[in-house]
Amino acid sequence: MDITFKDVSYTYQPGTPFQGLGLEHVSLTIESGSYTAIIGHTGSGKSTLLQHLNALLKPTAGVVQIGDREITPETNNKNLKAIRQKVGMVFQFPESQLFEATVQKDIAFGPQNFGVPEAEAMARAIHMVELVGLPADVLEKSPFDLSGGQMRRVAIAGVLAMQPEVLVLDEPTAGLDPVGRREMMALFTRLHEEQGMTIVMVTHQMDDVANYANHVIVLENGQLAKSGTPREIFADPAWLTAKHLGLPTTTQFAQALIQKGFVFDQVPLTEHELAAMLQAQLPSKVGERRE
Repeated sequence: MDITFKDVSYTYQPGTPFQGLGLEHVSLTIESGSYTAIIGHTGSGKSTLLQHLNALLKPTAGVVQIGDREITPETNNKNLKAIRQKVGMVFQFPESQLFEATVQKDIAFGPQNFGVPEAEAMARAIHMVELVGLPADVLEKSPFDLSGGQMRRVAIAGVLAMQPEVLVLDEPTAGLDPVGRREMMALFTRLHEEQGMTIVMVTHQMDDVANYANHVIVLENGQLAKSGTPREIFADPAWLTAKHLGLPTTTQFAQALIQKGFVFDQVPLTEHELAAMLQAQLPSKVGERRE
C-alpha cells in the first residue's frame, strides 16, 4: 500500500495568533514494502508528516493518498478507522501508553476496540509476545512490572496485533541502551524482511538510516529538502552539515581517511562496506610506506 503526498500543506491553528506552518507544498511517495527513514532537525515537520500517514491530521491543502483512500481538507473524520488499522503508529516512548492489568489484555485491547472477538484478540497477543521476543510468562504479568525495554516491546506488540500493513515509528530507540537499540532495530528488520511490512521511521540516528533504510526523506522548515537512497543522501557531507544533519559513524571515519590519502569509489555507509574497501587498498598503502 503506497502512501502519496500531493502538494500537501498543513497549518496549525489557522486564523489565530498561534498560527504556524507545519508542512508546505510537500509531494512525495512512500512505496509499499519500503523501509523509509525521515530525517531533519527539530521543527522540520517530521512529526507533522507522520500524523498525516494515518489521517490523525488532515492536510490544510493538497491530498494524502493512503492506498486507495484520498484524504483532503474536506474529508469527514468518520470512517477513518480502516486507515488507522492499516497504518500502525508507534509514538516516542510508547510504553507510557500502557494501562491494562496484564500484558495480554493490553496487547489485545486494540484489536478488540476494532471489533476483533476477545478470544481471537487474546490469541493474537500470545503470538505478538513471541514475535517481539518476549517470554510467554510475561502475558499474565502487569506491564508495569517489566523493564523499560520490555514495556516498549509490549507497546509495539499492541500495535502489531492490529495487523497493520505499514508500521510508523517515531524515534523508536529513544532512551534505550546500545544493546536494547540493536535488539529493537533487529525486530523492525525482521518485520520488514520476513513479513514484507512497510516501515517508516523518524530518527536522529544516522547509523540506523545507513544500516536499515532503503529510502530517505529529508525535511527542512516543513518542506521536502531532498529524498533518495541513503547513499545518495550521505554522498554530500557539506550539504548535510549545512542542514544541521550528521553522517553515519562509518562515513565520518571514511572522511577522515580520505584526508590521509585513501580513495573511495563510493561513500561507505556500513562497517562491512568500509572494511571491504580498506582491504582492497591497504596492501598498496603498506607497500608505499615500505618503499
